[in-house]
Amino acid sequence: MVTPDLVSEEDIAKLIIPNDLPGEPTLKAYIEAKVYDREGHVIRYRRQPMRSPTQWLLALMAIPLIGTYSSSSSATASSFLINVFGFPSQLTVYPGYAANVTWNFSIQLGSGTQAFSPTLSSLAAPIANGSGAGQLSYGSVTATYSGTTIYTYVTVINYSSTTINVTEIGLVATIYLQFQNSSNNYQTNTYTYLLTYDTFSPAITLPPGAIATFKVAISFSG
Repeated sequence: MVTPDLVSEEDIAKLIIPNDLPGEPTLKAYIEAKVYDREGHVIRYRRQPMRSPTQWLLALMAIPLIGTYSSSSSATASSFLINVFGFPSQLTVYPGYAANVTWNFSIQLGSGTQAFSPTLSSLAAPIANGSGAGQLSYGSVTATYSGTTIYTYVTVINYSSTTINVTEIGLVATIYLQFQNSSNNYQTNTYTYLLTYDTFSPAITLPPGAIATFKVAISFSG
């Protein structure tokens, strides 16, 4: 049996009704899961509002508002980057080089559950990448944007011989500080943050051989 996409963008907008005052910034987000059988038919579909942004997502959203700019005459990062994200106040870079900042997104799935806290840094029981019992094979993560919305996708396959239940999902950001250090050697400092944490109830079940796509969409305006 093929299950159609039963929820439209308008339906999601109705589910996520902000209580903000006029003119306040708004955050709208949802998570989506589609499970396909071996023949490519959609056998399970779920779309629900994303309810649990962590302090790390809120901090990233605050950067354009409070600013983290440091003038060319300063060699020290802003206190916001130091205190919230744990970046070093200064980097010792080899003369003639500059530091570079890059980042990427990923989606982590889990089989546990835990009470939400803005300070959560990981899922309760992350599902490992692999083909063994209790593992899922993760494909490459794709992140795109349209207007003020960022979409992050991942496809997973259950190569094991048992059904796997996905009960939690998190959007993860990894930030890289890349530079030539004082010894003129390439160095990367890596920082990882859990941006969102949500649960599925009932669980998203992946029978053996099933393929599933998970999506996290975040829209910020104001």
